[in-house]
Amino acid sequence: MAGVLTEPLRSDVLTRRLRSGVVIPAHPLALDDGGAVDLRAQRALTRYYLAAGAHGMAVGVHTSQFELHDDRGLLEEVWRLAASEVAAAGGDALLVAGLTGDTADAVAEAEIAAAAGYQAALLCGWGMAEVTEEALLDRARAVGEVLPTMGFYLQESVGGRRLGRDYWRRLFDLESVVAVKTAPFDRYRTNDVVQTLLEHDRWDDVVVLTGNDDTIVHDLITPYRREVGGTVREVRAAGGLLGQWAVGTRAAVQLLEKVRAATAEGAVPVDLLADASALVDVNAAVFDVDNDFAGCVPGVNEVLRQQGLVRTARCLGPDVLSPGQAELIATVRERHPDLLDEGFVATHVEEWLA
Repeated sequence: MAGVLTEPLRSDVLTRRLRSGVVIPAHPLALDDGGAVDLRAQRALTRYYLAAGAHGMAVGVHTSQFELHDDRGLLEEVWRLAASEVAAAGGDALLVAGLTGDTADAVAEAEIAAAAGYQAALLCGWGMAEVTEEALLDRARAVGEVLPTMGFYLQESVGGRRLGRDYWRRLFDLESVVAVKTAPFDRYRTNDVVQTLLEHDRWDDVVVLTGNDDTIVHDLITPYRREVGGTVREVRAAGGLLGQWAVGTRAAVQLLEKVRAATAEGAVPVDLLADASALVDVNAAVFDVDNDFAGCVPGVNEVLRQQGLVRTARCLGPDVLSPGQAELIATVRERHPDLLDEGFVATHVEEWLA
């Protein structure tokens, strides 16, 4: 699988595609019973997302298990595996590479991802709790010389950190930054990011993507407005890059279509708000809210295991399902089958695994 597998996009083209509305699942890592990467299941997951109509995939992010970055050869193999499936399907889906580590590590990963055909880099903050905001900005600047970048506000309970408005202001100064994923699971901190963007000269160049899996619909329907220089500016999330959308991906595409239709009409139907509450119900089980998100990554894999797409929910690191979490997941699968693509997956799972 040597060589570039998809054509690079100019930043302005990438921005337009993101702004048009995107469902980008955070691609899981499928392991076998022995803890090795299950390449058959890994391909099947990518095929599922493409068949579901996802507009792109993010690989090497939290749902992919950050421990994957400890083995750069394996990371490259997983990146290229997804890229080869996209190329085989026509190469239209966006490929986002999750990057970790200090500046040198992140740049090295960005170069590998770019060679594999990835079009953007998500700047993950995992393991960077003690690093200064200045160092994070230096890393973003250096990565931006290799790939267009996406900022990322990751919640603290899964390895993120608090970031001030000055950080976001200076990040938006970088012309290589095309998007920001807001995933602090905190309305005040999400507001910090978007209000800072509204005040910035690049407010219309940087696309907001929700990563708040607990408030997906609310993020998508909510406009943020600010009068600046006598002109009213408006920003809203154009889509999402989400671990929750690694399951129920076809339903997510349909949900985004409903949201865009509602916002175009200027009225949010009650049924869409009902979908929002049902999705929170699903997310609570999958992300293991009862145990402060301890089982969020294996929870995603457990849904896929129960559906037959992967063989095990195990992870590279210490994360495991919490007691009773598998049963809760089975319950929400029965309660909300449409939100989890139950019929769609059951019909096509053998085809994707072939």
